Amino acid sequence: MSATQQAPTPTGGIAPTGYETSLRRTLGFRDVVFYGLVFMVPIAPFGIFGGVYQSSGGMVALAYVIGMVAMVFTAASYAQMVKAFPLAGSVYNYAGRGIAAPIGFLAGWSALLDYLLVPSLLYLIAAVGMNAVVTVVPVWVWLVGFVVVNTAVNLLGIKTTARFTTFMLIGELIVLAIFLVVAVAAVVHGRGRGFSWDPLFNAHTFTWPLIAGAVSIAVLSFLGFDAMSTLAEENKGGPGQIGRAMAAALGLAGVLFVAQTWVAALLVPDPAALIANGDPNGVAFYDAARAAGGGWLATMCAVATAIAWGIANSLVAQVATSRLLFAMARDRQLPAFLRKVSPRSGVPANAIVLTAVLSIGIGLYMAWRSDGITLLSSLINFGALTAFMVLHLAVVWHYVFRKGSRNLWSHLLVPAVGFGILAYVAVNANVAAQHLALVWVGVGVMILVVLYAVGRRPRLAGLGVEQRGQS
Repeated sequence: MSATQQAPTPTGGIAPTGYETSLRRTLGFRDVVFYGLVFMVPIAPFGIFGGVYQSSGGMVALAYVIGMVAMVFTAASYAQMVKAFPLAGSVYNYAGRGIAAPIGFLAGWSALLDYLLVPSLLYLIAAVGMNAVVTVVPVWVWLVGFVVVNTAVNLLGIKTTARFTTFMLIGELIVLAIFLVVAVAAVVHGRGRGFSWDPLFNAHTFTWPLIAGAVSIAVLSFLGFDAMSTLAEENKGGPGQIGRAMAAALGLAGVLFVAQTWVAALLVPDPAALIANGDPNGVAFYDAARAAGGGWLATMCAVATAIAWGIANSLVAQVATSRLLFAMARDRQLPAFLRKVSPRSGVPANAIVLTAVLSIGIGLYMAWRSDGITLLSSLINFGALTAFMVLHLAVVWHYVFRKGSRNLWSHLLVPAVGFGILAYVAVNANVAAQHLALVWVGVGVMILVVLYAVGRRPRLAGLGVEQRGQS
């Protein structure tokens, strides 16, 4: 293997990949874990509880357990690729360097379906939630306001973002703790249906396709752990720190998701109606909170969801999206202005601003549509699942076929199982999302063909010819 193909040093330097470090290494282990938790949002199930409950036939806790298992396998594959290529860009860089540059472009393009739409979805849900509380302020005003605040914070630098999100995370955990204490006390005192194992497993309604469809919705709550890999050039603990932080954040989030959905499922006022009619207004969790503690608890949970999704979660989503745009632009696969790094704050300022503009445009359009939130959620999940499956393939190709690794557990079995779980979930996902996602991938293929036609075939710095997709 030539010098240009060697993996980066254990300390996380990126010189062997052909790049110069331009982002600032200021994040410790706690910062990265908190970043992942904020992106996943400890109270994320509040907003989509009803949809998961209906899709799972009431086994909402089981959907989150299986979702966590699937993400653990995916996190293990991320950890392996971060060690080999500690770069911003997530699956774009890992597939491009682990398999071939054209595959990396298509993987990055698939991930963009997730990354570009996530902030818009978060802003829209938060804006709708705040409009329900303060009706005199229109949805579009809330949406634009959230975007402006987050863009200003992100332009100040990644360390400022980390401090701000830590504060927001503490607030979310306090709200969750209050809900759990009040809700558990309500169940103990006979409210709801009393304790039951049904939210975890109900033999009368369980089928694998049913649960897979529910998992395809529940994984929305876990999306964000993968974005921790976009901080590979800004963490100061070496590539191994990213893998450890992913495992810690996933474990903590998974326990919290299962606990809150299990308790809420026991307090749903009319389970049969929720399964039959769904939750078009997204209030099922708040109805359960109202049953547990009254209107004050329902209002507190609703406002906390709006703030968490509209500020904390969307703030880190903007960070992740801008880093992916930066990485692809650095390799001349997106416009060059997106690779500009602010000399004052050390962040990709143009990519941050573009993400903000797209979030406003997409968010306002989806707010106009009656099915905007549902459509965005389905597209985001399917885009993420596709990118994750490519990631698993990259681990096998890079370590087993290219490097001849004999660590078959980490480099073959784990990614194979992870791929299988995600493929089964994707097959049972929303059909409309499948079709629209395939159209998106088709557009990516067309762009790739144009890049080849104009002589700008995908190239990644530091790769040998055989890894560039050249003949």
